[in-house]
Amino acid sequence: MNELPVGVAPKLRVRERVVFHADTVSARWIGACALLSAVCWLVGLLVHEHRHANWHAAGGLAWSLTVFAAVALIARGVFLGRPVTALHATAALAALLAGLGAHLLSLDVAGNVLIAGSGLALMWPTSARPDPGQRQRIWSLITISRNDPLAPFAMQALKSYHFSADGRAALAFRTRLGYAVVSGDPIGDETRFPAVIDDFAAMCRSRGWRIAVLGCSQRRLGLWADPATLGQSLRAVPIGRDVIVDIPRFTMAGRTFRNLRQAVQRTHNCGITTEIVAEQELDERLRAELVEVLLASSKGAHTERGFSMILDGTLEGCYPGIQLIVARDRAGQVQAFHRYAVAGGGSDISLDVPWRRRGAPNGIDERLSVDMINAAKALGAQRLSLAFAAFPEIFDDDRRGRVQSLFYRAIHLGDSLVALESLYRYLRKFHALGDRRYVLLSMTQLLPLLIVLLSFEFMPRRRRL
Repeated sequence: MNELPVGVAPKLRVRERVVFHADTVSARWIGACALLSAVCWLVGLLVHEHRHANWHAAGGLAWSLTVFAAVALIARGVFLGRPVTALHATAALAALLAGLGAHLLSLDVAGNVLIAGSGLALMWPTSARPDPGQRQRIWSLITISRNDPLAPFAMQALKSYHFSADGRAALAFRTRLGYAVVSGDPIGDETRFPAVIDDFAAMCRSRGWRIAVLGCSQRRLGLWADPATLGQSLRAVPIGRDVIVDIPRFTMAGRTFRNLRQAVQRTHNCGITTEIVAEQELDERLRAELVEVLLASSKGAHTERGFSMILDGTLEGCYPGIQLIVARDRAGQVQAFHRYAVAGGGSDISLDVPWRRRGAPNGIDERLSVDMINAAKALGAQRLSLAFAAFPEIFDDDRRGRVQSLFYRAIHLGDSLVALESLYRYLRKFHALGDRRYVLLSMTQLLPLLIVLLSFEFMPRRRRL
């Protein structure tokens, strides 16, 4: 793996070579003028149609709307500052020629769609390539990131990265449909966070990307508060809370933890034992046993999902700092295992994904979590993030109003993907709800952003087993 010298930030890798790009100020003027010209031209044609009854009204109006749509799409792209690449120009020309050919064959509707689509093809947003080659560089920043349970998930293979000029801080993000969605908070040196965000915003403006943030912590909201720096205004919408156990103070004593104690005791009565092993040190025999658990679980063993709060590559050993805690029954068969990621030089531990067989003993997840907390305490760790509790207020309120009841029913429609209420009932036993997490977005682009965010979190990816 080729690594950059310390202090040198890599340039962003995009998919295409740029052949034309206007700066932000020029783009806005050119876009406005082009759109105004298109509107004036269309109005002129409509006036001409009104005055000349023998003009081919239907065909003329359709052609006018087609050209107007193409010009408007181009003007919008230029206004946003999107660059034009050789691939864009080729696709637009192909669509234009295909549209003209369709008209020659009297396929007017198809021709109009293709010609209008040529404007969309010309200004289609570029995208950033995933950059797994930066994994070790990102890991070095994760090791100095403390009190950030999402920091280890920056390593996910599908993410791109933007580093500060000195390489001491970075953002993880993905792009789709002209949106750059940041995953969690910046990682690395906290003093460089404002600088890396300012530079990231400038880069996004140069690419015509609009910014959203998924999983921003409560204490980092101020970093995204300046519309002048970002080039847009982002609204913070709460989506849930971190669930973080204070390891040195953790105890199961008292009535508060009665349900947790009972769940753990049931597994002891069943003869469950646990062991901890580094994922990168798995031997073939143990890996085969764990793969069997994946295949026997109730989750999709052959697919992966998630973006901001999850890693990929389970059991592949491709990420540093990953620990597995494995539960076996009396017969020695593996019944379940949890995957944990480490940050902050060992001070912070985050649960990635829990796996269990169908029919595994009741309480086995609680047992694995408690045993991991106790093992982390012995090693001097400070915090263990169990998961993220989405919309806990909705699940915790038995007297829901109309709006809350509507959200409650809507959330349960997604139980086949993630059973949020069941997860919350499990997390509540630890009494460790922490600070809020937010999604930061522009409310004027709510619908397309929701499509992008949901596709990142729930679109399945093939798992290598």
